[in-house]
Amino acid sequence: MTALFADLDRNGPIPLYYQVEQRIEKAIVEGALSPGDRLENEVALGERLNLSRPTIRRAIQDLVDKGLLVRRRGIGTQVVHGRVTRGLELTSLFDDLSKGAQKPSTRILRYSQDKANDVVADRLGVKLGSPVLHIRRLRVADGVPVAVLENWLPEQFLDITEADLTSMGLYELLRARGVTIRVAKQKIGARTASATESGLLDIDARAALLTMERAAFDNSGVGIEYGSHYYRPDLYSFEVTLVEK
Repeated sequence: MTALFADLDRNGPIPLYYQVEQRIEKAIVEGALSPGDRLENEVALGERLNLSRPTIRRAIQDLVDKGLLVRRRGIGTQVVHGRVTRGLELTSLFDDLSKGAQKPSTRILRYSQDKANDVVADRLGVKLGSPVLHIRRLRVADGVPVAVLENWLPEQFLDITEADLTSMGLYELLRARGVTIRVAKQKIGARTASATESGLLDIDARAALLTMERAAFDNSGVGIEYGSHYYRPDLYSFEVTLVEK
């Protein structure tokens, strides 16, 4: 690690924090630092390089903001296992992780047969109080928590099991049943995390969350699933292409 910073220019016009940032970024891109590798804490690294803690902190924070590093409570600062970028298309997080050569896993937080409340009934187009499958899952990529996914499905899917949801993505399960999701209404936003949410995602209290709400429909316009999800923005983002008319 010391060799990365052997050529720091301490008297030139380029800020030292930026030089540190660029050298760490280059090491990540070129593979000298691998996903999951831990960096020294700010104090130790600053002392070893004879740089101030604010200089190191800014360099590290810029890399966190770029999605290259992640701070984990009780562990420290690590190289990210790979940021997931989703285009605005009908895919699931399980699909996105698998395509990105990351190993997704699932922890079931809730699995119950409920009655549709006002919001769920409206989003799915079912009667108020009709049976729905209510699931909440923690999605993990290569051992790092990425998102919490909460979904409601109409009565015809009550036979989906917890084992199904642990081994497969939701859209993968639906495709296996011959369901074709043709269109979805989706809303993306942001908010701060609650204490419970920050604990599940291993982030600081009141940290920012990326949110997504989606109602999906089949070829006939029948509601298939309604979801309310939240993601770690340092590990996940949405991407859209805009074309001038």
